[in-house]
Amino acid sequence: MSNAQAFFDTQQSLIGGEGKVGDWLEVSQERINQFADATDDHQFIHIDVERATAETPFGGTIAHGMLTLSLLVPLSAALTKGNPIPAGVVMGINYGFDKVRFLSPVPAGSRIRLKAEMANVVLKGTAVDFTQTMTVELEGSDKPAMLAEWITRTVFDS
Repeated sequence: MSNAQAFFDTQQSLIGGEGKVGDWLEVSQERINQFADATDDHQFIHIDVERATAETPFGGTIAHGMLTLSLLVPLSAALTKGNPIPAGVVMGINYGFDKVRFLSPVPAGSRIRLKAEMANVVLKGTAVDFTQTMTVELEGSDKPAMLAEWITRTVFDS
């Protein structure tokens, strides 16, 4: 059995399972400001605390939706920390998203965490594509901040 096949079998067994829930991560105003600088998105709802408090229904500044999306990287890495890398892995790559929805604003200073559930796995020669449903939970809220279907590809040696 190839390394790709073995990984495929393991990942496929996770479909329909309970999934994993990570640790809380604070989305600070400093992080929001740094993201605004990195992306040239300086809309007042993200960086001007006084104006956002006075002129929006959010009660203050909120994180960019794209910042929340980008935080999937550290939030998901925390779920696999300490797991051994499967035999024969050459690289893992971001393949894309089938769906992204920003359901609730993420106020500056709030905390988010990730719930990841395996949705689909496809064997493609020496690679395995897997789609995970990523739910970003917002502490203290029944409604998630974001929902995304993230496809990643793990490439194996031949």
